Amino acid sequence: MTTSRLRRMTSFIVLDVLERAQELERQGIDVVHLEVGEPDFDAPACVKAAMCRALEDGHTHYTHSLGVPALREAICADYHRRYGVRAQPENVIVFPGTSPAMMALFAALLESGDETIIPDPHYACYPNFIKFVDGVPVTVPIYEADGFQYRPEAIAARITPRTKAIFINSPSNPTGNLLSAERMAAIAELGPYVISDEIYHGLVYEGEARSILEFTDKAFVLNGFSKLYAMTGFRLGYLIAPPAFVRAIRKIAQNFFISTNTAVQYAGLAALTDPSVAAETARMREVYNQRRLFMIKRLQEMGLGITVPPTGAFYVFANARHISADSYKLAFDILEKAHVGVTPGIDFGQGGEGYLRFSYANSMERIAEGMDRLERYLKMETT
Repeated sequence: MTTSRLRRMTSFIVLDVLERAQELERQGIDVVHLEVGEPDFDAPACVKAAMCRALEDGHTHYTHSLGVPALREAICADYHRRYGVRAQPENVIVFPGTSPAMMALFAALLESGDETIIPDPHYACYPNFIKFVDGVPVTVPIYEADGFQYRPEAIAARITPRTKAIFINSPSNPTGNLLSAERMAAIAELGPYVISDEIYHGLVYEGEARSILEFTDKAFVLNGFSKLYAMTGFRLGYLIAPPAFVRAIRKIAQNFFISTNTAVQYAGLAALTDPSVAAETARMREVYNQRRLFMIKRLQEMGLGITVPPTGAFYVFANARHISADSYKLAFDILEKAHVGVTPGIDFGQGGEGYLRFSYANSMERIAEGMDRLERYLKMETT
């Protein structure tokens, strides 16, 4: 027996794929994991040392509900260094991951029936966050030929009196593509708040990621440490919010979280301030780029569609409609027969149907093995 709220929630299909892959592995079958968007690198050494040092120094108590002041100041300094914007520490709220930050944001922003515009395809969890607080996700199609960029005029056509926000994600999950500065500026001028998921900033190989704060103050920024710094298990994220919403979001943080793990916050502070981290993230980025170019080439050689190659995050979103119109069935067939985990495009909305998402957050050796297995599978299925 479940509530109507939970009956509206969809599963996170990539985890269904992962869990089936793990069942196969328990049977002794070797599976190549190209489904999960998690860095295969370890967190920087100074980050781990900072966390241990924080525990040894007695940082084992509650912090301010907004987060450790030094960390919030470092986040603002990082945004000023990268983008030239001046966020204020009192408008930064630190959370145990960006997902709780997103939940708090929508709880503070949306009344029942209020709308948030999201792209289609989109990160799988966005609609569930919106619907959980009785909001309404409104999808706007984005297209492979455009590099999966929003068309501002298409957004404008979906704005109603109930529209509270427009959600953007650049670099994007699942597509790995960037939103141009011109389109970001046009979106900022449409009127509603802009919610910008910037979790993949720093993982860009061609072009430049821009923060929404460069274009408007009427915006919420979601970001964290999981992707760029390979700190997924630390569970550390943050929200930069307009001043008018900080008190409401702070109340949510106080009631539901009290404060984010103290030692983890000091690890995040090291990620932003220790000089050695820049070299480590640059090394990771170069390795990701080599994998990206290799994977794109191999997938294109197999006949999968990639009209505009992705230049950010660690995903390739490939068109497989000529193989099957049912991406869910196709992904699980690949898993069962080729023993390669990939994510079906339907996980990311109806606009993703017929696509497959490949993650290159795995070693080059394993990616090459996965591509070889996929190539054999496709030859077997199409002959």
